[in-house]
Amino acid sequence: MLGYAVVDLETTGLDPNRQHRIVELAVVHVSPTGEITGQWETLVNPRRDLGPQRIHRVTAAQTSYAPTFDRVAEELASLLAGRVVVAHNLRFDGGFLAAEYARHGYRVPLGPHIGLCTMLLAPKYLPGAGRSLADCCAAIGVTISDAHRASADALATAHLLAAYLRKDPGGPLWAQELALAGEHPWPDFVHPSGKWVAREHAAQQGHFVERLSLKRMDNKRHPVSTEHAKYLALLDHAMLDRHISVAEADALVALAAELGIGRTTAVALHRSYLGQLAGADADPADLREVAVLLGLAKSDVDKALRSAPAEPVVRRFALATGDKVVFTGEMRCERPEWEQRAVNAGLLVHPAVTKTVKLLVAADPDTLSGKGRKARDYGIPVITEDAFAGMLARIKEPT
Repeated sequence: MLGYAVVDLETTGLDPNRQHRIVELAVVHVSPTGEITGQWETLVNPRRDLGPQRIHRVTAAQTSYAPTFDRVAEELASLLAGRVVVAHNLRFDGGFLAAEYARHGYRVPLGPHIGLCTMLLAPKYLPGAGRSLADCCAAIGVTISDAHRASADALATAHLLAAYLRKDPGGPLWAQELALAGEHPWPDFVHPSGKWVAREHAAQQGHFVERLSLKRMDNKRHPVSTEHAKYLALLDHAMLDRHISVAEADALVALAAELGIGRTTAVALHRSYLGQLAGADADPADLREVAVLLGLAKSDVDKALRSAPAEPVVRRFALATGDKVVFTGEMRCERPEWEQRAVNAGLLVHPAVTKTVKLLVAADPDTLSGKGRKARDYGIPVITEDAFAGMLARIKEPT
């Protein structure tokens, strides 16, 4: 008898049949007598908006390079096969896992009623305690160190299971479930496996400037060529919310490679862009923030502030009345409130991203939603709600 596999999930929502997906999963092995024998966790790229990020605190940047579920399915199965699957609310976790496997063509012995639910067992082993994981753990003196992180909740559930086992070491339920688990068949998998990635090990690509080629600056007679203008336009879009997302950094690196712009040239263009921002009403703190994002030094900011106003090197992005905007993700403010503020400012709220849309406002600037992917394909800027709030006060009449 192998023992138990305690699982916990963080998801984009509550219903896998309504296109909700797993964004993080964790497994903790527990021996038949209650000892913890192993722990595993990974983020999962859901290829969609991440849903209630205020709860699970997973960002799109973290999941951008995480494996998709089909790439973790085989290893996850090896961690569950032959063991009793345990969860605190098995109906949710078991049902979600079964739906994910089914989505990729696998019928597996998982589901709302296959395994043990520590929540449903609570009245028997913790009479008088609440049924939430936090309440049950408090009743046995266990603190959840990082609630709503899959690994922390799975470990807490494992301690809860161990407490139940200690209270009823010879109970027939345990032997019955362990015997059944050994009989469940698991399918063979044909999808390739991917590396599991925990939150703190989510792919860090480094500053995008460091990823540019070390080519020498070209000797063009004009400081800003057509190629340079294309790069600067993309850079300006990325800088709208003073945050360069993973997708924006990748796009800048790819465009620089396509246009033959090396690191030296890019840094020179960044200095020119900083100089354009350093006008009479420039905020030094804002310039310092821009400099960090562009891989420039404090001395570059000082020089830009001391110099005469620079000639514009790029036409800055600006919203005008009548422009179409789209919203995506679960924002801090309710969607209807943002839509009304946009309408009050003279903008047109559009339900979907098309080539005529001017801007996408996202709860997470690295959004993996379909709207986000389409906006990037069309070269439409994706910005945060905070940045959008600032833009509303600067909307111009169309020219």
